Amino acid sequence: MVHSIFSRPELSPTFIRDHNQEAQAVWEAFKAGKPVRPPVGLGTNTQFFIFNHDLNSGESVSMQEYMTQARVMLDFSLKAAVWRAYHVAPYCDDQIGLPDEFSIRIDVQNIDEAAYFGAPVHFIAHQVPDTLPILTGDKKFALFDQGFPDPFKAGWYATTTKIYEEMQEYLAAQPTYLDRPIRIEPYGYWTGGIFTLAVSLRGHELMTDLYEDPQYVHDLLKYLSEATIHRVKAYHQFFDLPFPGSELFYADDAIQLISTKMLKQFLLPLLRHYKESVITREHFKIHLCGDASRHFKTLQDELGVNEFEVGFPIDFGAIRQQLGPDVTIHGGPNVMILKEGTPEEVSQETKRILSSGVLEGGKFVLREGNNLAPHTPFPNLNAMYQQARLITY
Repeated sequence: MVHSIFSRPELSPTFIRDHNQEAQAVWEAFKAGKPVRPPVGLGTNTQFFIFNHDLNSGESVSMQEYMTQARVMLDFSLKAAVWRAYHVAPYCDDQIGLPDEFSIRIDVQNIDEAAYFGAPVHFIAHQVPDTLPILTGDKKFALFDQGFPDPFKAGWYATTTKIYEEMQEYLAAQPTYLDRPIRIEPYGYWTGGIFTLAVSLRGHELMTDLYEDPQYVHDLLKYLSEATIHRVKAYHQFFDLPFPGSELFYADDAIQLISTKMLKQFLLPLLRHYKESVITREHFKIHLCGDASRHFKTLQDELGVNEFEVGFPIDFGAIRQQLGPDVTIHGGPNVMILKEGTPEEVSQETKRILSSGVLEGGKFVLREGNNLAPHTPFPNLNAMYQQARLITY
């Protein structure tokens, strides 16, 4: 099925038909609460495509060009979507082939929220962009005397607003790609996490603040929480989304840095307030990179989280025992095993995870942990996928 470890797989019409029928049936059964086997997903963010020599030879499109020029972002996103539909889809439960509609997002990476408060954005060669802390040393109180920034003009949101407007102009003149309509997704209406944002703005000093100046930490997190709700509400209104709405996807990767005692002390009251302000539903999904698994039970009990997307190979069996069979867990092999291991090693690691007890209740989605690295060999993806296809509930 594969010419080489990186070239496009050979896809016959029969293979595409059979794959798509199976994938659709697997997802429909899973969503109906009657899974037949674990669904398989694969995460591919922008770096997977930008730094992929098959798709972006010689990095002819740089990350900075992509993130600052509307035409480049639109064209490359469409190209990447087609590439994924024929290169990645065969190794997970995606549909192979062109979608009925191209859904394009204004890509802000993970810089938008810190930049919103004034953190400078730095583009690093052959890497994703990052921001530098602005509340270091005696600057720690700098934000408190300011009102909340303008959601559409402050920091990187000025750039995203411009890109969004220019994309809409392009689509008014050319609304389709490969005869499919193009839709620009809403953006700016969720957060990557209040504590993660605080770490981005204050840097490593926030870790000592937890002990030396806990009141400052409380004040900073409260300010950032209220400012984030202000921004999130503004984007709900801009895109005519219900506020509070029924959906919420939350993330806060930096909570892996603190104890559960600190989570309860500094964050839980704010997270309850954020949830009550933004959504109407009782349960929601959270994404947590790193090993934040010690917090999962608390998040389940205190906030109603019933779906965990993990970004690190955790003890899946232990987590299933703690959370019970009714909680959905997304996770799988480390991305570096997928990138640098052999197909046999990937197959064994996948088998180990699937045999851990995590499948109890049938609410497990197998995926990489977390986001495929550029140049991950197709045979390794196939090894993971085929292990999942051996499972029968």
